[in-house]
Amino acid sequence: MNIGDKVRLVHGKEEGVVYRFLAGNIVEIEIEDGFRIPVLRQELVLVSPMEESRLLRKEQPVLSVPGSRDTRSAGPFSAKGIYLAFLPTNDRELSVHFINNTDWIIPFVVYEDKEGKHTGLGSGLLKPRSSQKLHDVWMKDFEQWALYEIQVLFFKDGAGTIPAPFQKKLKCRVQSFYKRKMKAPVLGKDAYVYQLDEDEIKATSAPEKPISAAEIRERMLSPQPAESLEPVTAPQAIIDLHLEKLSPNSGSMSNSDKLTLQLSTFEKQLEKAIAAGMDDITFIHGAGNGVLKTEIHRRLGKNQHVQYFKDAQKEKFGYGATFVKIK
Repeated sequence: MNIGDKVRLVHGKEEGVVYRFLAGNIVEIEIEDGFRIPVLRQELVLVSPMEESRLLRKEQPVLSVPGSRDTRSAGPFSAKGIYLAFLPTNDRELSVHFINNTDWIIPFVVYEDKEGKHTGLGSGLLKPRSSQKLHDVWMKDFEQWALYEIQVLFFKDGAGTIPAPFQKKLKCRVQSFYKRKMKAPVLGKDAYVYQLDEDEIKATSAPEKPISAAEIRERMLSPQPAESLEPVTAPQAIIDLHLEKLSPNSGSMSNSDKLTLQLSTFEKQLEKAIAAGMDDITFIHGAGNGVLKTEIHRRLGKNQHVQYFKDAQKEKFGYGATFVKIK
């Protein structure tokens, strides 16, 4: 379930579109006339693409008379849900897709910016619930990926309020990239997904308690007190990155997912060590074919908080561990 998806209440007749996700497994949906209501996630089901297309065909007028008003149903309109998705082709390569999960028709252009030099990646007119592949990228070149620059316009038939055009710049960061794995809207496949129009709809409040379908007409959102910051907990001095230590289901994972899990764990524990003021930390990565070790050393070499790193306790780990001295 993603922003912009069309949904229906399990125990009601209301339909709407997903507007944002809130704490407590609550989803805020927008129904007719722009009215928004919070609903428990388990009280919602997705409207399938086939069902949606049938409904749209039923709503189309048979004749279009010049000067007449739009006769189509004024049902819920999905206004948010524009994404850039990085879809793994294999464990080394990804394809980049521009996705329109809204009810707008979207004219768009996408450029990549490398040190001020712009290269066009794609342009066109995306229909609702559609996507366009832009290009392919290699994981080994992650640090050299360009800045993405996206420009979008909005169009729909008939009268209504049209949002202003928007321009978005996106730079992928290692620390957050691997946390974005989810099922990509429209594509329906696991990918690393960025929502481009999320700035205006980030949740700033949450309901005090879950709201059932029977209460949605009477209850609205209540502000939630700001959460107190938790103290940083220092990690263990030695972090084992062997897959059997990280996940009980590692045997069923693809090579790409395995490496992603190991690197995200490495990044997270290194960040904790730096934030906690630790002097050093050791990562056990194993010798293997050296892919994980090479990538860890490459990232350590670029980290401004690392004073130096070296093979750790060769008599104990051989060449299967790295000692990191933190500034």
